[in-house]
Amino acid sequence: MHRKRLIIAFIILPLAYFYITKLPAVYFLFLLIAVTAVAQYEFYSMYRVKGLLKYTGLAFGAVTILAFSPQPSLPGESRLVGTALGFQPFDLFAVLFIVIACMRLFFKRGPESSLLDTATAVTAIVYIPWLLGYQIYLRNQGYEWIIFLYGCVWASDSLAYYMGKGIGGRKLYEAISPNKTVAGAVGSIAGGAAGAVILKTIFISSIALPLFTAVGLGIITGAVTIIGDLVESMFKRDAGIKDSSNIFPGHGGVLDKIDGVLFAGPVLYWAAIVFGLIK
Repeated sequence: MHRKRLIIAFIILPLAYFYITKLPAVYFLFLLIAVTAVAQYEFYSMYRVKGLLKYTGLAFGAVTILAFSPQPSLPGESRLVGTALGFQPFDLFAVLFIVIACMRLFFKRGPESSLLDTATAVTAIVYIPWLLGYQIYLRNQGYEWIIFLYGCVWASDSLAYYMGKGIGGRKLYEAISPNKTVAGAVGSIAGGAAGAVILKTIFISSIALPLFTAVGLGIITGAVTIIGDLVESMFKRDAGIKDSSNIFPGHGGVLDKIDGVLFAGPVLYWAAIVFGLIK
């Protein structure tokens, strides 16, 4: 497991870094759409959502990501894709629910499990593309924010793993994730702080982010990362599976790899606004 973690880190991290920093922002949008599609597909497979309902949910996932992306309007202005069509972001959610509910009503006979079918399809869209969409807002402030987000999450995950394995001890939330420990949770928070210091001093020194504030954001990111991990574990235990898929042998699926960043992205965005770092 240790070797596999290192191999994936040495292969994926440099590729991701150059993809995010060297390519225009629109390529990051394409990446999020692809990641969303795979992670949603895994979620629907977990809960056995099939047929037209599943593919409608996947289509709405892509539309949701696009709804976070500013598009040119009049000179000096920008607007969301959804707004350009006459929708505000929460109007899109209403459209989503109406369409999903109608799909369940007309294309699957009988009322049995109708709430479960509808709720699962809608939850996947809110849980994955809606939360990932906040990364578009961060990317619009500069690629440095994406590097900071993923760097802190990766540092949190790594230190949580090694401290949890090395120290062990009291379980954090055994009913949801039997292998997670309090030591691992402390490692996640410490990893976020350490990652923030390294990122600020070496990789993203160009942005106006005081070191003390960076540490605070790293601590917040580390704390939220482990919560995001626990939420996905909750869903997996409810579905009766260990991993969302086997795309990464020994590591699970795409959803397993992004569970922490799903929560960390929006929280980092909101925290950066509170600290007056972005508008």
